[in-house]
Amino acid sequence: AVPVKQASSSVFECNELNFDHFQILRAIGKGSFGKVCIVQKKDTEKMYAMKYMNKQQCIERDEVRNVFRELEILQEIEHVFLVNLWYSFQDEEDMFMVVDLLLGGDLRYHLQQNVQFTEEAVKLYICEMTLALDYLQSQHIIHRDIKPDNILLDEKGHAHLTDFNIATIIKDGERATALAGTKPYMAPEIFHSFVNGGTGYAFEVDWWSLGVTAYEVLRGWRPYDIHSSNTVESLLQLFSTVSVQYCSAWSKEMVALLRKLLTVNPEHRFSSLADMQTSPYLSDVDWDAINEKKEDAGFVPNKGRLHCDPTFELEEMILESRPLHKKKKRLAKNKSRDNSKDSSQSVKQAIFNQTSLSILFICLVQNNIKSRSKGPYSPTLHHITW
Repeated sequence: AVPVKQASSSVFECNELNFDHFQILRAIGKGSFGKVCIVQKKDTEKMYAMKYMNKQQCIERDEVRNVFRELEILQEIEHVFLVNLWYSFQDEEDMFMVVDLLLGGDLRYHLQQNVQFTEEAVKLYICEMTLALDYLQSQHIIHRDIKPDNILLDEKGHAHLTDFNIATIIKDGERATALAGTKPYMAPEIFHSFVNGGTGYAFEVDWWSLGVTAYEVLRGWRPYDIHSSNTVESLLQLFSTVSVQYCSAWSKEMVALLRKLLTVNPEHRFSSLADMQTSPYLSDVDWDAINEKKEDAGFVPNKGRLHCDPTFELEEMILESRPLHKKKKRLAKNKSRDNSKDSSQSVKQAIFNQTSLSILFICLVQNNIKSRSKGPYSPTLHHITW
C-alpha cells in the first residue's frame, strides 16, 4: 500500500496491507453496497469501521463504478465532520475500505428508538453539517444522499457525514443531471431536470436534503409525505402546491432557517456557509468552536451500549454463507484444494474467472490499494433509493 496524501509531517508507511492486519470484532451494519464491521488494527490496536463489498456481486449488480467513485472521492478528502477513509485494499473475494469508527449510531437508529431531539441538539447538527457541506462544495462534490441514515454520531454526540456511494464531482460550472438520491430527501430540481431536461442541478440539492433531515430529526417525520408510489410528475405537483407545516412549539428563528433550506427555487435557497451565517437563528454560533468540537452536544449516546441493530451480527454469524470471520480459513482451504488438484478444466476456469475479476477491478481505477496518514484532526451516476 502507498500513501494517498500527506496530511502531516509523518506519513504512516504500510507495505502490503491486507485483511490479516485486522482483527474482526463484530458486524454493525449493512447497505445496498456492502456490509460494515468493527475491526482492530493488530499492530496499533486502533479501532476502525471496515466496509467490505463482494467483488463478484458488485459486477453482477453493475455497482463497480459506484464503488470506485466512492473510493476515488474518499481518498482525496478529509474533514472533522466526515467519516474519513484510512486504508483500502482487496483480496480474492472482497474490496475493503477502512474508515473512522463512530460508536454513537446514526440518526435513523435514534429516531427508530424514539429519541426526542431538542431544538438545541438539532441546531448543532445543522451547524456541523453546514461545515461539512461547505468543505465538500470547496472540493466540487455533491453528496446527493444526505439523510438521517448517513449521519453518524461519535461518542460525544457530534455528527459526521458518511456514504459517498452516489456522490458526484462537478467543476467549472458543470451541472449534474442524473436522477440520484433517496426519494424523500431529493430536491425538486432533481425531479424537474429528469422530467423536463434543462440545465440540471448543483450543490443546492444537498442543502435541501439537510433541511428535510433537520425537520425530520426535530419532529419525527418528514416535511413532505413522499412514498415509493409517488410518480416524479406527482412530486413536482406536490412541491408546487403543498406548503410545509411547521410545529408551533419551534422558535420562529428555527422555522425561518428551515424555510430557507426548504425553498423550492434553488436560486433562493440557503446553500452555503455564508448564507447560513446570515440566519438570525445562527447569529450566536462560534463557528471556530463548532469546527473544533468545543460545543457540547444536546444529545449524547449512551456509552453503555452499541447503537446498531443486533440482528446484523446474528445474520453474519448464522445466515451469511461466507462469513468474514472465517475468511482466512476459507481462502487457505480454497488455495490448498486448488494446489492439490491437477490442471483440470474446472480449475483452469476458476483461475481464469478469478484472474479476470482482479484485472477488471484493477483496470477500473489506478492505485486502488491505498493507505493514508492524517493529522490530528465523470460519468454521472444513475442510482435512486426508493
